[in-house]
Amino acid sequence: DVQLQASGGGLVQAGGSLRLSCVTSGITFDDPAIGWFRQAPGASREGISCIGLDSGGTYYRDSVKGRFTISTDNARNTVYLEMNGLKPEDTAVYYCAVVECFSDYVLTLDIWGQGTLVTVSS
Repeated sequence: DVQLQASGGGLVQAGGSLRLSCVTSGITFDDPAIGWFRQAPGASREGISCIGLDSGGTYYRDSVKGRFTISTDNARNTVYLEMNGLKPEDTAVYYCAVVECFSDYVLTLDIWGQGTLVTVSS
């Protein structure tokens, strides 16, 4: 079974930084990719970034480009989301998921980790 474990959320002031981690296990299929999604209160879940674990190809939603960086440590089966310049509108529950990762969008394959809450205060 594929399992994902997200962590690293917390409370941070605007302009601050956080690093989210997604530890994966059980991924044995070809061309795997991991994505990060977020869901703000009252909003739908949106894909914000993804990375191909073998290809290294990435995608970023426009609203996070230049501030967030996705990376992978395949030896540790971990995908990171480094978030800098955080804004109050980044407040959301963040989820990692198994995805198909394209250069201009991310498509969930409906395998999710639990969420981790990021709260950015103004």
